[in-house]
Amino acid sequence: MLCVILDDYQGVAASYADWSTLPVTVQVVREHLDPDATAAALAGAEVVVLMRERTPLGRDLLDRLPDLRLVVTTGMRNASIDLDACRERGIPVCGTASSKTSTAELTWALLLGLLRQVGPESRSLAAGGWQTTVGADLAGRTLGLLGLGAIGSRVARVATAFEMDVVAWSPHLTGERATAGGARLVGRDELFATADVLSIHLVLAGATRGIVGARELGLLRASAYLVNTSRAGLVDTAALRRALDAGTLAGAALDVYDVEPLPAGDPFRDHPRVLATPHLGYVTQDNYRRFFTQAVEDVAAWLGGEPVRLLT
Repeated sequence: MLCVILDDYQGVAASYADWSTLPVTVQVVREHLDPDATAAALAGAEVVVLMRERTPLGRDLLDRLPDLRLVVTTGMRNASIDLDACRERGIPVCGTASSKTSTAELTWALLLGLLRQVGPESRSLAAGGWQTTVGADLAGRTLGLLGLGAIGSRVARVATAFEMDVVAWSPHLTGERATAGGARLVGRDELFATADVLSIHLVLAGATRGIVGARELGLLRASAYLVNTSRAGLVDTAALRRALDAGTLAGAALDVYDVEPLPAGDPFRDHPRVLATPHLGYVTQDNYRRFFTQAVEDVAAWLGGEPVRLLT
């Protein structure tokens, strides 16, 4: 039986779990593949392990994989898998636990790096420079949270330690839940108009796709910053680029993109107002250990006839 692990960019899947306990042949694919190359890599595979949403597994691709019998994804949500198509084919989809802290921690790394110009100053220092920018303070500023779930509420708790005023809005957020999450509920337009830093923490769905568009970006002050460690589809990318190019937004810290890996030459790779990271929100040692250990458990449980952590 062949098990293929896709998109193991760092080549670490084998080091974070003991795959030898499974009676399968394990093949690891490190490079990101287009659909045709993915179909070729999965030819004859009965099990595929997906790293988050790096490779879409849609109906068309599933039609080209007649031998596939099990799909394992890291995390318990993967919008890139066509779950209905898997159900129709009788292919179980299993997930794993995922850290609730790693993305919140990266949010603060990006927020602080952006406002204190850590990237430009580090590059300047390496080139022989010294103090070329003036950073922004956090104390007394307003952090606007678009979404106050498990991650957003963790970000809110840290903000209070920096003596920031924390406001929040999401489509179904109540005042009681906002208070419990460490924030003050405001209206949607007020969130954008008052935020010195807007940090996005929503789940991408039909109702939230493009929720930060040209209008919302226009409500932000020219001195404001945007941080997105959630999903690129929540933001109108073209409108964001226009705002950054025009200087109507002071800067953006981005960990997620419409196309990943981010293509060479994309303006976000070296935009002077952007601090960009390659989707590192979930990329930590503890999280990878959890992902791959439980992926092995998923395959073992399925082989034993009792699949666990089912998404279908």
